[in-house]
Amino acid sequence: MLIEPTDSLRHYIVDALVQARVALDTLIGNVQTLAEIERGATLLINTFAKGGRVYSCGNGGSMSDAMHFAEELTGRYRGNRAGLPAQAISDVGHLTCVANDFGYDQVFARYVTSHGRAGDCLLAISTSGKSANVINAAVAAKDRTMTVLALTGRPISELGAVADVCICAPGGDFADRSQELHIKIIHILIELVERHFFPENYVTEGLSA
Repeated sequence: MLIEPTDSLRHYIVDALVQARVALDTLIGNVQTLAEIERGATLLINTFAKGGRVYSCGNGGSMSDAMHFAEELTGRYRGNRAGLPAQAISDVGHLTCVANDFGYDQVFARYVTSHGRAGDCLLAISTSGKSANVINAAVAAKDRTMTVLALTGRPISELGAVADVCICAPGGDFADRSQELHIKIIHILIELVERHFFPENYVTEGLSA
């Protein structure tokens, strides 16, 4: 059945935006979380400064965030500069092979054990903090003397317990609000990395397309 735009739909639109604003304001007011974001950026900067690589992983929307994180580092964020060594664990051939042969809970861990080296870093994203394949990847990273930066939506989680730094962005009852905060945090982390290595991109604080 076809419908026309109505006030009832407008209510849901405004409600969603208000929820997002409340979640963002809560994040801004959480001094501990802001400190964790700073620690996370420092961890990434030190990884690159020492010649390490950063890998990223997650499921569903978190996979999209992991891929976005990596491409902004290897490509371009605010301005032209050299690429940074980042890789999302998103190769379809690898994921389907390992899922078929070893189980889906091993798809990220197998990649980490194949490519990760001491001094590298893993950005592990899970809104629930309990995704088995992401946790297994974090454990595999620690076993290889890598550092782990976790991005979650729960203040206490199994993933957070494994991580060197855990940035928790609780957005409410559903994962979408946390995911909206995650992409903002990811952009901040990328900006802080870029400001450190390529300060010339921030001499003029304008936005680029």
